[in-house]
Amino acid sequence: MRTKLAAGNWKMNGLKASLSELEGMAEAAKGVSEVLICPPATLVAAAADAASGDIAIGGQDCHASESGAHTGDVSAGMLKDAGASYVILGHSERRTDHDEHNEHVRAKCKAAWEAGLTVVLCVGESLAEREASNTLDIIGGQLATSVPDGATGHNLVVAYEPIWAIGTGKVPTTDQIGEVHDFMRARLEKRFGAGVGRSVRLLYGGSVKGSNAEEIFAVSNVDGALVGGASLKAADFVPIIEALNAAAG
Repeated sequence: MRTKLAAGNWKMNGLKASLSELEGMAEAAKGVSEVLICPPATLVAAAADAASGDIAIGGQDCHASESGAHTGDVSAGMLKDAGASYVILGHSERRTDHDEHNEHVRAKCKAAWEAGLTVVLCVGESLAEREASNTLDIIGGQLATSVPDGATGHNLVVAYEPIWAIGTGKVPTTDQIGEVHDFMRARLEKRFGAGVGRSVRLLYGGSVKGSNAEEIFAVSNVDGALVGGASLKAADFVPIIEALNAAAG
């Protein structure tokens, strides 16, 4: 059985005072699902202390190098040292805003694994690609090129985030989500073998909220969610965690 995962990506939001929201999430985080919060890098260490083991903490990106002259960047080892156990890589905002390609994501993934971090790898198509019926080709290419050899259910989580649904309030139909998640499962099994392929958790992300979480979590091969804005406040994130706990139970 794959442990369900409710992951929150705070993006460029949050100050020290924001960590009080973790207290409100703690009780729900004691359920059967795992809860992960990825705050900005400035809060990783403080969040790891505040979480007290009930909530896993992750970074939002890392550099492919262990160290060096990379002003403003954070290495995977630094995140690990600060108390992180996960890192999000390949998010569409990084791919777009920082011109990250699959090869960059692959190199970062290797660095994260070497540091002992579990990677939450993001894949997803644009609205134009969806309308051109290229979704599965895009997802397949991202999986093939972004994921290094050596993936396991312990070091890799894959999050499907259709770019056109992130922060827009638009959500694919459950059939569309299921088609992509079933496709990703089949691709992972084909490349890494049935055992590994079935052990990697697959998350859905893109305008997930308490009101639609139950429906999404009932979809085939959806093992949880990668949540953006709705993870910033306990009042918004807890209903999602509870819906996932119910699906897992």
